[in-house]
Amino acid sequence: MTRRKATLTGFSAVLLWALLALFTVGTAPVPPFLLNALCFGIGGVLGLVWLAVSGGLSALRGVGWKVYAFGTIALFGYHALYFSALRMAPAAEASLIAYLWPLFIVLLSGMLPGEKLRPLHLIGAGLAFAGAALIVLRGGASFQADALPGLGLAFLCAITWAVYSVASRAWGAVPTAAVVVYCLATAVLSAGVHLLVEDTLWPVTTAGWASVIGLGLGPVGLAFFTWDVGMKRGDIQLLGVASYAAPLLSTLALIFAGRAVATPTLLVAAILITGGAVLAARASLTK
Repeated sequence: MTRRKATLTGFSAVLLWALLALFTVGTAPVPPFLLNALCFGIGGVLGLVWLAVSGGLSALRGVGWKVYAFGTIALFGYHALYFSALRMAPAAEASLIAYLWPLFIVLLSGMLPGEKLRPLHLIGAGLAFAGAALIVLRGGASFQADALPGLGLAFLCAITWAVYSVASRAWGAVPTAAVVVYCLATAVLSAGVHLLVEDTLWPVTTAGWASVIGLGLGPVGLAFFTWDVGMKRGDIQLLGVASYAAPLLSTLALIFAGRAVATPTLLVAAILITGGAVLAARASLTK
């Protein structure tokens, strides 16, 4: 697979994540960790079936337990930290801090062999983050002292996903098939946490179940496999900056579905995010 094709494959994960908010809204009143267990279970089982049909199950035997542990801790840890942060701090501020992960990917990528971090990458990441901030904050931030623990968890959340993504590049020899195990193990851990801390509430409508299945197939399923391909073989800096399109595209999806209203702020955010991605692309083309 060429670097360009791998980058496009990785960006498809960003497109799928743009549907995360829309589908999640439709899954109410399912609690977070039960939803996590259901979605990762769907994604993991389908991945397992795909490996069985394609004859790729043998690839799983060659992966060390440390890699499986790292991938599982990353996927489960990211979502556990994110959900906890949203409970302990205002959602907008916590989401903004969590969205530092694309910037951290760009910064950490400079430590990888064969990768070079250029000024335009940093400028592009900064512009894109500003655009994401406009969308997430929607009218201002109010960082209160009692929210600091939750904001700290959101920061750890961003670090977790950035480290996992960059480590995927460093472990390029690990087959993407290993993500199947990450998903299944994350589903089991999420189910355990659900039984300990949450009340069991299932979707109450057909649309609710369709939303759960949609999440498992896309944003919390296929997306992790295509993201792995992008991180291992694509342009990691460009993907990092382009990831800031996720909150923009997510908001657009909500608008088209009639669950949000278009505003001038959205236009400014779109310009900033697009401009940041263009700068990062220019930097990547000069490698």
